[in-house]
Amino acid sequence: MLVIYGGLFFALFVKIVHIQATGVVNGQVLEARAAALYGKEAVLTAERGKILDRSGNIIAEDTLSYRLIAVVSPEASKNSKTPRHVTDPQATAKILAKYINMDETDIYNNLTKKIRDSKTGELKQPYQVEFGVAGRSISHEIKSAIEAEELPGIVFSSDTKRYYPNGPFASHLIGFAMKEQQDDNSFKTIGKMGLEQFYNEQLTGVNGSLQYKSDAFHYLLPNSEKMIKPAKDGSDIYLTIDKTIQNFLEESMSKVYEKYEAESMIAIIADPDTGEILAMSQRPTFDPENRVGLVDWLNTSTQKILEPGSTMKIFTLASAIETGNWHPGAFYPSGSYTVFDRTIRDHNNVGWGSITYLEGFQRSSNTLMAYMLENIGNDVFVDYLDKFGFGKKTGIDLPGEVSGTIKTDWAIDYVTTSYGQGSTVTPIQLIQAMTAIANEGKMMQPYVIDRVVDSEGKTVQKHEPTVKGTPIAAETAKQVRDILASTVTAQYGTAKKFAIDGYDVAGKTGTAYIADPDNPGRYLSGQNNYLYSFLGMAPADDPQLIMYVAVKQPQLETGETGSDPVSEVFNSVMENSLKYLNIDPENVAEVDTFTMDNYISKNTSEVEQSLRETGLNPIIIGEGGKIIDQYPNKDLQVTKGSLVYLKTEGASTIPDFTNWSLRNVLIYKAMSGLNIEIAGEGYVENQSVSEGVIARDSSLIVVNLKTPEETFLPPVEEVSGELIDLPQD
Repeated sequence: MLVIYGGLFFALFVKIVHIQATGVVNGQVLEARAAALYGKEAVLTAERGKILDRSGNIIAEDTLSYRLIAVVSPEASKNSKTPRHVTDPQATAKILAKYINMDETDIYNNLTKKIRDSKTGELKQPYQVEFGVAGRSISHEIKSAIEAEELPGIVFSSDTKRYYPNGPFASHLIGFAMKEQQDDNSFKTIGKMGLEQFYNEQLTGVNGSLQYKSDAFHYLLPNSEKMIKPAKDGSDIYLTIDKTIQNFLEESMSKVYEKYEAESMIAIIADPDTGEILAMSQRPTFDPENRVGLVDWLNTSTQKILEPGSTMKIFTLASAIETGNWHPGAFYPSGSYTVFDRTIRDHNNVGWGSITYLEGFQRSSNTLMAYMLENIGNDVFVDYLDKFGFGKKTGIDLPGEVSGTIKTDWAIDYVTTSYGQGSTVTPIQLIQAMTAIANEGKMMQPYVIDRVVDSEGKTVQKHEPTVKGTPIAAETAKQVRDILASTVTAQYGTAKKFAIDGYDVAGKTGTAYIADPDNPGRYLSGQNNYLYSFLGMAPADDPQLIMYVAVKQPQLETGETGSDPVSEVFNSVMENSLKYLNIDPENVAEVDTFTMDNYISKNTSEVEQSLRETGLNPIIIGEGGKIIDQYPNKDLQVTKGSLVYLKTEGASTIPDFTNWSLRNVLIYKAMSGLNIEIAGEGYVENQSVSEGVIARDSSLIVVNLKTPEETFLPPVEEVSGELIDLPQD
């Protein structure tokens, strides 16, 4: 026995020494085995970058949402007086089908499905189930409604979703992003269209991780270290779009689109001095939040071609003036013009007899363009069109841009191109070319991305204005503007409906044929089968804005003309935008302003009283006492009635947010650090936590906003200077 037991102990001793020396048992490395058992890793999800307008207003961002979970195992209800799992799958499925985008049958099958045990191979009921894409991105309102049904076993987990607070707002420009299930069953937000897709890599960011060691019950093991690799949030993209001007455009286009039942519409507004696109929209459009209305995935401004009609006469005129072939007082026979066996006619078919060049342009005579082209020369004319950027891409920072075609196959092609038929362009090409007319001959490249800022606040991409060329001299540009202004003011002008009180408008109407889809080489006929447009600028002597509007196949009543729907959009949007930009200070009422002082380290009560006496509204963040931060900062100008935020130590008392703007709520959220969920756009209608309640950092506060009718007047809380840098949540 002694020998036997001695041998066993000796063998055990040898085994222990071997394990200590090699760290291997039965071919398995113990260190790796321990790491597999106790090592844990959690993903730290990177937040997708925001898309903002030129002033920092949110256009797209990640926001708090919820994920729907159903606990289906009876094990969850053990030792509980009330059921904590789904007790009636059929009834639960019927109710949930009212709130999520999933059929009742599919919900029921999901609630009753079985899974195969990886160890035994037997089918068993899972502990809980989810509902894929249909159960994610649940809003606070839907969550509250489902919770009110008091369904056993139905719970929610916090999640994020892509939020578009402005509804159908430059939708074909912005595009949309949505969560997609990956191969590893995780979900990731992917850009599917527009800027969301084109800049998906910059917006997405890089996930981080948290590594730690825990026991079988997931408790952190003693003396174990946590290794954190922080997530790198996606970059923020600031656009050149001005939210206020864009809202003017969206509202006006919606009214005209509905009123005239048009086939489609397109409009662009730009700053001619820089090439910045301030607004861009089209109809039909869609809501990026739910994709309702999405029937056309192309951005008409850059990805579709059209025949420009008489708006092209602007550049034929510029070419004639630049080459010395514009003679405003000279006479020509209007009515018709023949090229070999082809005859073109003026839009009234018979003309107006012998008239001057100037009157012919004001009447939008096609034959005038033909006579001027004789003097310019076909090759020189095409060369000028090339200088104006037609027939090639502008290089705008948007995906899928097309170039259009300048037709030169036959002699008649040069003539028809001179008045805008046959050859094709894009709306963005017309905008680019028009900057040369408005900007003393310098043609500016259009762009929509102002800058890209990474998660650390560093600008990684900045777009500066780019001169694409100088197709004409400054004096030529001024003459063209003067002649375009006369089409609005002259007795025979075709653009008289585009006059705006208080501003001189310069521009050119256009009426283009539409190709017949059923008869190649032919055009549609009838008053309602044209593309009506206007390319204009204001003020005429020093243009601050240029705008292109086109309405395809509006349903016109007897007595109406194609200029009616187009001018309804142009006039209202241009006038409101000019006033919003204070282009005409004489018509803008003076506003009392106040220069901010430095209140940091001062006592709250004294500063609060002083601010109220000057007509400002102080908002105290914290318990009061010594001020540690303020907004607006020292030396910034604010208007009377503005909110001033004073931050102190301690817990904050919730204010009454009623009628606060979205911007003010965002500033309060950033400075207070409170968990505030914002739903909607415009001004606050109600809040989930009452005024006067002391807030806790973890408490959720839901603030619901409603959208009022837009006006050109800025909110009373508008502050001059830079916007506050809002922290990442």
